[in-house]
Amino acid sequence: MSSTRRSRALARSLSRTGRKGASLSARTDVAGRRIAFQSRSRWPWSRSSWHRPSQSGGIVPEKETIERARKDAREGKSPSTQAGEFVREEIHHVREGKHGARSTKQAIAIGLSKARRAGVRLPPPRRGASKRTRRQAARDTAKGRTARKRSPSPRRSRAVKQALRREDRSVASKRALSKQARTVARRRSAADRSRSARKAVRTKGAAGRSAAAKKAARTRARRSR
Repeated sequence: MSSTRRSRALARSLSRTGRKGASLSARTDVAGRRIAFQSRSRWPWSRSSWHRPSQSGGIVPEKETIERARKDAREGKSPSTQAGEFVREEIHHVREGKHGARSTKQAIAIGLSKARRAGVRLPPPRRGASKRTRRQAARDTAKGRTARKRSPSPRRSRAVKQALRREDRSVASKRALSKQARTVARRRSAADRSRSARKAVRTKGAAGRSAAAKKAARTRARRSR
């Protein structure tokens, strides 16, 4: 097909979409930019569900966090372990004073939302979760599977950041995180904990197991004093 015929075909296809009043060169540029964005939106290293988070407004994960999640995925670790990198980043942000959180659960929920929007295949919340929580998780998962087509509202983004800055920062303390971890662990069965431990042994590696054992020894020594 010649360039003239291609130009006419492109003009006809774009005219059907209702884009009137724009020149052919402008339409071609817009179409070219959209194609380039879609080709860059997927990670080249992993499954098709992973997407590069939008940098236009909102709270987005840091590059180092995404790299750690990518490494976990390459090592065959579970989606919850990959999402833990985003939760870890959020806890560090609260400790550094970038913003606060109403509770430890909210700080963890923000990290999980980041993970879902980045493309981590987290399972939906359990049945005990509220309808609002399940609806938000489904929305985040859908945004993680498709490239962002619309930038978030700047006014809404500023309002969210200002509201989080007014919240408490003690929710990311070691005591608060330990309390949250014990509460969650009590809900899990012995078989579930054993299954997770066996999988951790397979995926952690020799160096990781050695570091975990040394840390556990230090914790036991500290508590025995």
